[in-house]
Amino acid sequence: MPQIKELSERLEKQRRETEEKDTKRRAEKVGYKYLDLISVHVPTEIKAMALVPEAEAKEALATPLQIVRKKLVLAVFDPELAKTKALIEKLKKNYELEVVVVSKTALVHAWEYYQYVAPEGGEISGRVEINKERLEGFEKTLRSLEDLGGAIKDFESPYTSELLEIFLAGAMALSASDIHLEPLEQKGVLRLRIDGLLHNVSSEIEKQKFQSVVTRIKLLSNLKLNIHDRPQDGRFTISIGDRDIEIRTSIIPSEYGETAVLRILDPASLKVNLEELGWRKDDLAIVKREIEKPNGLILNTGPTGSGKTTTLYAFLRKITTPEVKIITIEDPIEYHLPGISQTQVDQGSGYTFASGLRSILRQDPDVILVGEVRDKETSEIALNASLTGHLVFSTLHTNDAVGAIPRLIDLGAKPQVLGPALTLVIAQRLVRVLCPKCKTEKKIDEKLKARIEKFLAGLPERVNKKDYQKPKIYAARGCKSCGNLGYRGRTSIFELFVVSEKIEEAIYKNPTELELKSLAKEESLVTMQEDGVLKVLKGITSVEEVERLTGPLPESGLWASAKN
Repeated sequence: MPQIKELSERLEKQRRETEEKDTKRRAEKVGYKYLDLISVHVPTEIKAMALVPEAEAKEALATPLQIVRKKLVLAVFDPELAKTKALIEKLKKNYELEVVVVSKTALVHAWEYYQYVAPEGGEISGRVEINKERLEGFEKTLRSLEDLGGAIKDFESPYTSELLEIFLAGAMALSASDIHLEPLEQKGVLRLRIDGLLHNVSSEIEKQKFQSVVTRIKLLSNLKLNIHDRPQDGRFTISIGDRDIEIRTSIIPSEYGETAVLRILDPASLKVNLEELGWRKDDLAIVKREIEKPNGLILNTGPTGSGKTTTLYAFLRKITTPEVKIITIEDPIEYHLPGISQTQVDQGSGYTFASGLRSILRQDPDVILVGEVRDKETSEIALNASLTGHLVFSTLHTNDAVGAIPRLIDLGAKPQVLGPALTLVIAQRLVRVLCPKCKTEKKIDEKLKARIEKFLAGLPERVNKKDYQKPKIYAARGCKSCGNLGYRGRTSIFELFVVSEKIEEAIYKNPTELELKSLAKEESLVTMQEDGVLKVLKGITSVEEVERLTGPLPESGLWASAKN
């Protein structure tokens, strides 16, 4: 009955309050610091608990809480007990010890975390080993989201690590970029982001299993297990044979528990040559020309997850030689590049993009990659670096390439510096590629044919229109090969804004974005949407995909016959 439950909860609360008051009095009596371990949510570190075996800790009514270098915090019920005294003296030989007094209830609660301490001789490495043959087995059996959902539903093993392994292996088998674990009131939800879109896998994960998986993720990521009311970030590694894949972890509190998002950082996905990113020949020629210059600022714009990092890393790999010194400052370092010095932002120690960029300039670099231009100071240093003999790459959050100019001016960049420094702005998005095994050709009627001819005629001369004289348009269908999604993989659509002499002169006058766009079109700009349509005419992607990422096409009704 609700009344009995309410009374029971009230009595338990009173008991706990009395227990904590008594504990505080005991601590003051023996001259030790008191700690309310449950209410205050002091982070409990597994590596600290591992210093004292569980049996010994329980005998001594104690548990280690935290360790920083040689300083160890030890929670005890009563420091005057013989076995507690013996443990304190033992630990003092190797550590600078801080002893705190806690209640018996708090100790029992803390001891629960011993289940996550590796057995003697083992270690928690932040690494998940997946047998290569086992992964290949998953890839054969988990061919679709439905297959993965079924495997989770049928899962009966008591081992949480095996369920997490199914999540990870299934995500990789389906080429997912992110794993989303979201708690509901009674169940847990698993969703995967595949080719930029989220897909539901299972909404029926038992709550206890779900919470155990999140705890396992926190453990692997070296996060505080007993902290549930604050965001935490970490990472761990999946090992498959001789291949390591980094998993970046984000945990945040929500209404019904902790939400976890795992970003899969597979180095193999980054080993894409510059030529394989989806450029048209004319765009590729411009890019190669600009990245071979000895100085200048090249910006890549777009939202998170639009492929900016992959593109910039492809630039760096293209120009990396023993004669070129390349240094990066990133937040965080997502992938490690051979032959390049990579540094990472650390806000806690004051190593920001701006301060890091200043330090990098004293390292005699030829090429610099700045993860993002976020503020006036970073933009000023990046612009000045590009004017003093350095080639600088960076990213900026704008909707299109031309929008980078007013954005930089808003950040405080001076037009007289911006014009000569900036050489190229690239905007990009990732569109899904139609599955080659099931895509279906759409009939091009006379109205659409006329619209296509009008579209091609309006493009600048640098676009080779002969490549599009026999267009073929396809739509998505879905088959076993693509997991019934109709798409498999992604490619980029680009917009290149080259800062020509005319553009540079215009920047001095602080023009509006509309004026810049008009001038850019005169200077042979091809928009992302136009590049997307050209990929539609090549049968690479669909009209729906281009409109999803760039908005409705002009005279959208004429394209209706090309859609599903």
